[in-house]
Parts: sequence; structure tokens; C-alpha cells
Amino acid sequence: MVLTSGTKLGPYEIQSPLGAGGMGEVYRARDSVLKREVAIKVLPSFVSQDPDRLRRFEQEAQAAAALNHPNILAVHQLGTFDGAPYLVSELLEGETLRQQLVHGPLPVRKAIDYGVQIARGLAAAHDKRIIHQDLKPENLFVTKDGRIRILDFGLAKLTHRETASNDNELTLTDESERRAVMGTVGYMSPEQVRGEATDHRADIFAFGATLYEMLTGKRAFRKPTSSETMTAILHEDPPSISEIVPGAPPGLLRVVHRCMEKKPEQRFQSASDFWAWPILAGGHYGGPLGRVLLVGRHWCGPRCRRDQRAKNYYFPLTRVQRINLENWRLTVCRFR
Repeated sequence: MVLTSGTKLGPYEIQSPLGAGGMGEVYRARDSVLKREVAIKVLPSFVSQDPDRLRRFEQEAQAAAALNHPNILAVHQLGTFDGAPYLVSELLEGETLRQQLVHGPLPVRKAIDYGVQIARGLAAAHDKRIIHQDLKPENLFVTKDGRIRILDFGLAKLTHRETASNDNELTLTDESERRAVMGTVGYMSPEQVRGEATDHRADIFAFGATLYEMLTGKRAFRKPTSSETMTAILHEDPPSISEIVPGAPPGLLRVVHRCMEKKPEQRFQSASDFWAWPILAGGHYGGPLGRVLLVGRHWCGPRCRRDQRAKNYYFPLTRVQRINLENWRLTVCRFR
């Protein structure tokens, strides 16, 4: 469905098209009630023609709307126009991460900054039991002020097989369960490739693949065909980042590769773990207070706390600081 300028969808007046893709057309619109500009995505006909798909889409849209987080696209409303479902969301100014990566890899510091923001958004979604399942640079938006927004929570599950633009960008659907998209080839976890049940750790794998691409400018898993790419995901490790980016912090390389472990239980088990990973990446931390401690055997100053039973010292991180990690290990605390 193509909408022309001036078309009204309730209080929203279409102004101009913003783009189009497999999930429908996106328009800039004006909210006449709240006097603000918004984005409206009109979904393709196959969604509205399948009651089961439409019901799940509505449930996913409601769940996404419940996510109030600065690193997740804000969804305002779900509606229908001439039988076609549409979503109203905040209007973003900037570009997708994919558009930035066209120019090459990102500086390490910027990649870490973006990675922390993505991890925070994922943690908020996972806390609500929402799994993206199609995290990739196309679904990450960078605003003009450098803020990351995760796009299309739940929408990716509705991508139809016929929308793929090329063989290596094929989006797969589990037809036996008549459900949702399992992911985009190149960013799918091994369990997605095998058609197994997935959980939030599939997002952690995709996060690792995306972070790898931010640092190297190359996709972690990319072969001439989608079948070869899936085989690589199952059985091969991507080229070492250190071979492509000499001088990259060794701790950062360990974080990336742990995200992309073949077995879910060997990955980070929660996106919340990433509150602390900048320390592992380079000895810096600027996250929320009271969540992260360094644990070691040596007293490091008056703010150290000692656990007499374990004979460890605990140092709470409260500001950006450089730390010699040789004698310290990291733990993420569950208190405030």
C-alpha cells in the first residue's frame, strides 16, 4: 500500500515517504493532536491476511510499546488503515548502523560506546521477556547525537520468506510451527540455524556478530551462498579481530568471541553482564553506580571493602577510571 501526502490515518497526516522494504513502507507524518512529527510504518498485506500472524503482531507491538528505554525505539500506537496494520513510532533523525559501516570499521572507542548502548537496550527487553531474534546493523539506528536505538522488536518475526533481496540475506521462517522469523543469515545463532528453540542468548550471539563487524568492517560469517554461511556459523570461527585490527584491546577480543560461542551456555548468559564489559575491553567503566565491583587479593585504597571469609577485597566502581586488571577479576552485583 502506497500512501500519498495529505492522507490521514486518524490524527496522523502523511507528509512524505521515508523508505520501503520487506516489512512495508515508512512515512513521515504529523500528529495533529500532540503537534509532533512521527514515523508510520504500514505493514504488507500478507500480515493482515493471516489472522494468526496479525494476532501475534499485535501482541509483539504491545510488548514493544511497553519498553520504555532510551536505546529502544518508542512505539506510540498500533492501528489499521483500509485493512492494513500500521505502527506509529517516534521519528528518528540520523542513519542506520549499516549506513555507517558502508564507510568502513568504527574506531574502537566508538564501537565500545555503541556496544554498551545496544547491550543496555537488549537487557531492558530481555527483562520483559522480549527477544529480538533479528539483531543486525540494519535494525540499529544511530541518531545525530550518537544515541543508539534498537528497531523492530517483534516485527522481524513477521518477515515473509519472499522478501529476501538476495541469497545471502535470506530471512528464514519455521514453517512447521507457522511462526516467526528465526533470523537473518550471517547474524543467526547456531541454534537458530538448526531450527531449535531459542532464547535471549540468540540475541547475544547476534550482538557479538554485530560488534565484530563494527570493529573490523567485515561480517563475521559471510560466504558465497546462504547455505555455506550457515555451515560456517555451525562449524567455523570468524577470523581473529587481531588479524584485521592490530592493536585492538585483547580483553575486547575475548568479549566478542565469547558472545559468538557455538553453545549458548558458553556465551554471556545475560545482556546485563555487559554493564561491566568495557573494563574487560580496555580498563574503563562509566556505567551505573553500585552495580559493578572489582574483586582481587590486594588492598587498593580506603574505598576497598574486605570479605574476611573469602579474603578478597571489593572495590566499587563509581566513575570512569583506569584500573590495572592484572590482579583483579570482575563481578556484576545484583544490588543497588
